[in-house]
Amino acid sequence: MLSLLNHSRRRKQQHIRCFHHRHSPHQVSFKSVKMVFSRFLRLILLLSLVSSSFSYTTSPSNFTASDQTLRPQEEIQKLKLIRNELLKINKPAVKTIQSSDGDTIDCVPTHQQPAFDHPLLHGQRPMDPPEMPKRYSKDDESCEDSQLWSLTGESCPEGTVPIRRTTEQDMLRASSVRRFGRKIRRVRRDSTSNGHEHAVGYVSGRQYYGAKASINVWSPRVTSQYEFSLSQIWVIAGSFTHDLNTIEAGWQISPELYRDTYPRFFTYWTSDAYRTTGCYNLLCSGFVQTNRRIAIGAAISPRSSYKGGQFDISLLIWKDPKHGHWWLQFGSGALVGYWPAFLFTHLRQHGSMVQFGGEIVNTRPGGSHTSTQMGSGHFAGEGFGKASYFRNLQMVDWDNTLIPVSNLKILADHPNCYDIRGGTNRVWGNYFYYGGPGKNPRCP
Repeated sequence: MLSLLNHSRRRKQQHIRCFHHRHSPHQVSFKSVKMVFSRFLRLILLLSLVSSSFSYTTSPSNFTASDQTLRPQEEIQKLKLIRNELLKINKPAVKTIQSSDGDTIDCVPTHQQPAFDHPLLHGQRPMDPPEMPKRYSKDDESCEDSQLWSLTGESCPEGTVPIRRTTEQDMLRASSVRRFGRKIRRVRRDSTSNGHEHAVGYVSGRQYYGAKASINVWSPRVTSQYEFSLSQIWVIAGSFTHDLNTIEAGWQISPELYRDTYPRFFTYWTSDAYRTTGCYNLLCSGFVQTNRRIAIGAAISPRSSYKGGQFDISLLIWKDPKHGHWWLQFGSGALVGYWPAFLFTHLRQHGSMVQFGGEIVNTRPGGSHTSTQMGSGHFAGEGFGKASYFRNLQMVDWDNTLIPVSNLKILADHPNCYDIRGGTNRVWGNYFYYGGPGKNPRCP
């Protein structure tokens, strides 16, 4: 998410002074020998410290050769912190797959994924698949997107899950290593104090046990490393001030998080309004993955094109009525995994709002509105093949039944930059077009 700009630090060169002998070997006093020997020991200790910072160079999540130089003490400490975080995130793999987009996918034993570092999951195994919501049908599924890494023809073996490897460079792009993989805190859903802008459809006022939609996939332009553009489903409970619970899934372009501008399948959760809990994907203990063919955080392919082919992904989030966990399905029947109920407070019972739509971060480069695009980068009024859409919006009720959303409200907090238009028909059910180019004559 939006991060503070990470000002680059100038590396300091560390100079080792040369001490010239002023006496012949036979004239050196014991005191001189002791002094030289003491300096020699300090030098050895310094080199040992630096060496230990880069001794991890044979691990899959290691530091690169270009980093094996002397750095100021604060840089060494930062790299030590990064190394420790990478050890938590990147688990031992039984197989590794290289993707054409540069990603490395590790096939990690299911019971060793990051979720099982959580004290309440130690020693456990993933839950069995839950009961599907009633009235669920695969007949309305779209032409399914796949992920770039799977186009290699390889897959992870049974008993493992594919996890996108996090690298040192991924963490160095973040303004805060300790908050790597987390969103910044927002005070209200429609708040733009932190540069977040939305075009969304939402329902509220009832008890919600899940949501489903098909989301058009594009590659909107993101003009800054510290901005993003996403399209997602939110299941929400609690207040927007301090105890907000959210479950989120969709696609996102985030150069800061992923280094490139591919749309990527992502998940998120928080139980305290983005303060200290939750994270993207599998970057902390939380979401339990059960699928060996879908990698969370991996690039989606193909993508839609203006006046060309249109592709969307179908996502379903729902609460298992038996155990209370929140499950996620991607596409036609592929269960990705679940958020354990104990992660949440309010969402242990149900959601109080469901939201669908787009969000961007506007850092106001040069004092004007960003040119980062939302959706396709075109306004909703351009319609199919030009504007991005959500279709077949549904919710899960108290009886674990999928029903069409009712009383859908739409909101664009900066309609001259990004807008939204809703509708209903027999084929798409409840739907809307949304998005925009950002900066333009009406959005300076």
